[in-house]
Amino acid sequence: MKLRVAHTPDADDAFMFYAMVEGKIKLGFEVEHIIEDIENLNRRAFQGDLEVTALSVHAYAYLSDRYRILSAGASVGDGYGPIVVAREEIDLEGKRIAIPGRYTSAALYLKLALDSFELVEMRFDRIMQAVKDGDVDAGLLIHEGQLTYREHGLEKVLDLWEWWHERTGLPMPLGVNVISRSVPEDVQVEFLRAMRESIDYAIRNPDEATRYAMRYARGMDFETTKRFAMMYVNEYTYRMPESVVEAMNRLFEMAEERGILKKPPLDILF
Repeated sequence: MKLRVAHTPDADDAFMFYAMVEGKIKLGFEVEHIIEDIENLNRRAFQGDLEVTALSVHAYAYLSDRYRILSAGASVGDGYGPIVVAREEIDLEGKRIAIPGRYTSAALYLKLALDSFELVEMRFDRIMQAVKDGDVDAGLLIHEGQLTYREHGLEKVLDLWEWWHERTGLPMPLGVNVISRSVPEDVQVEFLRAMRESIDYAIRNPDEATRYAMRYARGMDFETTKRFAMMYVNEYTYRMPESVVEAMNRLFEMAEERGILKKPPLDILF
């Protein structure tokens, strides 16, 4: 069976998919790899044309009828996560804030953290420049911008990991890999095995996987790329623990209490 498998052009995704893409592990299926930024993948998931895709946890709230969550491949913040930056320290209430997509998990956390702001959608890799140019008051950063914003003369004004952890004490679920319910059950199980094996290979061979991930490093040097990849490819990624399941449930409960979305049932393939 041929599976269309989509992930983002980010170092952490490239790191975890390296062994699968480069034939380092045995697969019981054929793979067509598709690479697009996370918000495009979120929107493609609504069309249902991908068998396997990276997906924002936020987007899953609207897609639980089409996809199951895989217990391997999650991106989870623990001590770090999306941040909001500005040219100087400002009060964010009511401000124009650039976000990397309305279905990103970072955008959901921001909606929970602030009472009101003007949402300005743009590609994630344009946000820092838009803040520097004054096109927006602040920007919500995901990916490597969390490590490099100071190099662009910007200041962190809100750390969403800190906001979340102070309120819940839980890890911060951001992204998951999901598989279409149209895929036969035995193939779902086989893909999960391969995904877990690919992650394990990367964790055991980090320099090798980082060299591959450098193709998607967007100007980062080797050590920064490795650091970023291993921030989000970790024990949570290899096998989702109960604390992450609890955190996803809590996130959706908080969002439902605020009237943002309806809490979905979590269907996770372990």
